Formats: sequence, C-alpha cells, structure tokens
Amino acid sequence: MLLRHGESVWNAENLFTGWVDVGLSARGEEEARNAGRLLAAEAGLDLRILHTSVLTRAIVTAERALREVGRSWLPVRRHWRLNERHYGALQGLNKKDTAAKHGEAQVHLWRRSYAVPPPPLPDGDPGLPGADPRYRDVDPSELPATECLADVVERVVPYWESSIIPDLRAEAPLGGAVLVVAHGNSIRALRKHIEGIGDDEIVGLEVPTGIPFCYELTDDLSVESAGYLGDPKADLAAADAVRRQSQL
Repeated sequence: MLLRHGESVWNAENLFTGWVDVGLSARGEEEARNAGRLLAAEAGLDLRILHTSVLTRAIVTAERALREVGRSWLPVRRHWRLNERHYGALQGLNKKDTAAKHGEAQVHLWRRSYAVPPPPLPDGDPGLPGADPRYRDVDPSELPATECLADVVERVVPYWESSIIPDLRAEAPLGGAVLVVAHGNSIRALRKHIEGIGDDEIVGLEVPTGIPFCYELTDDLSVESAGYLGDPKADLAAADAVRRQSQL
C-alpha cells in the first residue's frame, strides 16, 4: 500500500516544500483520516508494518490513518530515503511568483522534467539538511542540496530493495501487507521501479494526496493488480486536482 500524505499547509499556500518540515492543513488531516477509512474498508487487508519518511506530514498522515484502521500499534520504520524530492533553492518560494521571475518554461522544466534539478542551496545555507538532527547519522555526501526525479529514484530504490522487500517477504508475525506513507515524488520513484514506467511517462504521473494505492504482487514481485482504493470517480477527481496544481 502506497499513500501520499494529506495536503500540507504549504501545498495549500502553493509553496515549494521539498525537505522543509511542514504540517498538515485541516484538509490534509481529514484526508489522512479518510485514507484510514478506505484501508479499514478493504476486505482481507492485514497491515503488518509501516514505513514512512522522516518528515512530519508523512508521519502524522500515517498516525491518523492507522488510528482509523485500529492499528496504531504497527511496527514502524522511518527513513530519509522516502523523503520528498529536495527542491533546492526553490524551497519556500511561491510557485506562481517563481514562474513570474524565471519564466513558466524554466520553472516547468525544474518541476516536471526527469533529469533537470532546480538550483541547489548554496554551501552554508541554514536550510541544508546536514544541520537537522534527524540526519546526523547520514553520510553528508548522501544528503542533497537539490534533486531531480532521477535522483529520487536513485535513493529510493535501494531502500525498496533493502527494507521494504524483506518486509513483503517476511514470515509471521511481520509477514503481510506493508504500508508506505511518503510523498508525491518518492511514490513516483517507487511506482516507476515497481511498474517499469519509462522516464518520459513517469513525469506525467499524478499522485493524489490521501488516497491509498494498492499493489498485489506475485512471489517474484511482478504486479498482479494495482489501483487506488475507494470511488474511482473520486480518485480521478483527486488526481485531476493535483494536475491543476502543477499548472502554473
């Protein structure tokens, strides 16, 4: 199960967020609870373990959702490799204002291309992740000052292979469904790898907030079935809302 966090306060304000640790909006809190209700309604779903990023909006989304399912007690693994894409020097800026300054074509390239990162944060910038205690045990060379989607794929796939796959294959008591609560771009990276989506196609994939995406995988981890939980019309409307947000 892949779940993008509920709407954050910076989502609502149309700001580039990235690794900045912001909370959920009131709407995002309700999206998280609704995600839990969708999970609870899924017949036969036996959630056994939770993976999240180390950013608050993903952590709180998971907490709110699992409370609805009655599984707040699940074992938890958190890792920076599931964080959102680092937007470099764009973090904290208004998207429309940035487009007015640099041009819509340039900002669209930074946001939606597969391999072109935004300008990096400069050396010594207080926003660099190395100063944050949650990354104190991470090799500084692995911490980004900016990222493109290709960079996110490069850091997410090793975590999928080293941590999520073993949980998918685990025997009881941990064997069962795995819930991953993360971010738009880290979920894109996972879906690209799991489904074999091409570089050009993945940038057009919209990931709505607060709607669980369910994979059923075979023993060799090929996809047997995949899709969002809940009302298909509501899922399409949520994806379209995210698409409109991406238009400057």
